[in-house]
Amino acid sequence: MDEFTFGGERRPTADWLTDPEDRDFDEVWVFENPAGVSTERWFHGAGCRRWLTVRRDTSLDRVVEVR
Repeated sequence: MDEFTFGGERRPTADWLTDPEDRDFDEVWVFENPAGVSTERWFHGAGCRRWLTVRRDTSLDRVVEVR
C-alpha cells in the first residue's frame, strides 16, 4: 500500500469540453498540464486516513502549501 494516493487536480473545466458524456474521461485523462501552481487532492491511506489539499508548483515540482 502506498502512503499517499492521488485524488485528482482542481482545475477549471476546459473550454473545449462540449459533450457531458465525455466530461469524466476528459477531466481525468486529457488536460494541458500548464506550468505553475496547481491544487491537488491526496489521501493519506497509510496514516491518518484523511484527505489533504496540496498546492504544488509543477514547474519546480515543489509543494507550496498543504491544507
